[in-house]
Amino acid sequence: MGGSNENNPGLFVPLNLRERPRMGGSNFVKDMGLNQRRALASINQNIVGAAHFPCVVNKRDSSEEMAAEMVSNKQQCYEETRKSKDCSVIEVEEYDDAAIPMFVKHTEAMLDEIDRMEVEMEDAEDSIVDIDCGDLKDTLAVVEYIDDINAYYKKSESSGCVSPTYMDRQFDINEKMRAILIDWLIEVHYKFELMEETLFLAINLIDRFLERCTVIRKKLQLVGVTAMLLACKYEEVSVPLVEDFVLISDNAYTRIEVLDMEKLMVNTLQFNMSVPTPYVFMKRFLKAALSDKKLELLSFFIIEVCLVEYEMLRFPPSLLAAAAIYTAQCSLYQFKQWSKTCEWHTSYTEDQLLECSRMMVSFHQKAGYGKLTGVHRKYSTSKFGYAAKAEPALFLLGL
Repeated sequence: MGGSNENNPGLFVPLNLRERPRMGGSNFVKDMGLNQRRALASINQNIVGAAHFPCVVNKRDSSEEMAAEMVSNKQQCYEETRKSKDCSVIEVEEYDDAAIPMFVKHTEAMLDEIDRMEVEMEDAEDSIVDIDCGDLKDTLAVVEYIDDINAYYKKSESSGCVSPTYMDRQFDINEKMRAILIDWLIEVHYKFELMEETLFLAINLIDRFLERCTVIRKKLQLVGVTAMLLACKYEEVSVPLVEDFVLISDNAYTRIEVLDMEKLMVNTLQFNMSVPTPYVFMKRFLKAALSDKKLELLSFFIIEVCLVEYEMLRFPPSLLAAAAIYTAQCSLYQFKQWSKTCEWHTSYTEDQLLECSRMMVSFHQKAGYGKLTGVHRKYSTSKFGYAAKAEPALFLLGL
């Protein structure tokens, strides 16, 4: 077996130099000196069939060759693409209005996607909130059928409404006397520390009774006192005595007169006490508005001011409640605010509330002036957060 040749460097030379002198040979220097070298200018490796010399540097400017090669490759790729059946390329010079370049289509698609994402973000910011998700474990919140309850209230609210012109059939009383009676009853309600729903039901009973029966002027206060007594029996846990109402009316009526009027009223109303008042809508709509105590008190102040006004009878209770909350928000924040959640739960858009809201602003503006200031005095106390001192939303009136 022959020995290894790996220690003999003379045996490993490039293939194209095997005919040349070996570097390890003894005649290397002499052979190199005898070699006929060519001038660098005469070397041209681009000649077909020329030997490849890796050690030789090509002095020709290669930038022109590279540019020509790139143009050639692109032209070949372009021709192959045009012949392909799977895609088509439209030249800029050939397209018209009906044929849009592909890069334009991609740009438009990208812009459309950005617009869609922005719309989705805006919708997420103003999406409808599940206002009952926090009350799932509260059995008194009846989350399972709260929507059905409010849908029934909305459907049946017309049964508790009265004609806005019923006072025309009264020959001895008018809307000013009604306003004086209700302003006084609000003070009575506050003095007896009764529940809010009691006040709204009492006023509803008064209007429904006066719509059906004519009453002389001297009996109007008796109607008011009896209506408050009936509302207390329906809503309150601890009901004031009949004597308390006789006393609060300065003994203008006897106990027997109060009980007789009670019989007349319940028979005239056919014992129908279960009617939706603005109060039931206020509680639900305030929850939809994600209200705090300040907004709640201001909303009740505004709607109680409206209870005194006869002209507000033309609005249904649900609209009054929604408009009161909307007006209170405008008063607190001094700009229009009505969220998608409020619109969903109230079924009223902002435009539908504006007429009623503007009237509420005017009533708010003059609530502390004139003779009927019972509501303003009530809500000017610390117990009610000085809600009456809030600035009215005059910008809704264009002022």
